[in-house]
Amino acid sequence: MAFSDRELLARLIECEAGGEGDTGMRAVASVVMNRVNAPGGEYARVGQGSIRNIIFQPDQFVCASTFENGVPNSQNIYNMRPTQVHYDIADWAIAGNRLTSLGTALWFYNPYDAPCRPMFPGPSGVYLTKIRKHCFYNPTDAYYNT
Repeated sequence: MAFSDRELLARLIECEAGGEGDTGMRAVASVVMNRVNAPGGEYARVGQGSIRNIIFQPDQFVCASTFENGVPNSQNIYNMRPTQVHYDIADWAIAGNRLTSLGTALWFYNPYDAPCRPMFPGPSGVYLTKIRKHCFYNPTDAYYNT
């Protein structure tokens, strides 16, 4: 589908953090845009400054895939129906705004009821903070070798 970058980001925000409140949605948007603007490492190389490239990079966002482990994934960006709040947060992030508490965070995940891991994914990211149900991670020096 030929969605604009704004539309893709709004749909990803809704899908990944729709139940996480304003701060949780802004946190997810911040991570996406941190990846878009990463000064080095995998995201700089693969993303090349493109929201679309970052969102559709394989194995990054469950919401960007229609299948997970060979099973249809009905909670994906194609099935989302963003509301004005999702577009407003997408616009906020695209305009260069970030949650300052996230620093340069490049990853997040929902551990469900488990505590946040100290490193994620592997040695590339170090735990920074938890916002609502998601754990957020800043890059380590190891990330820049990816």
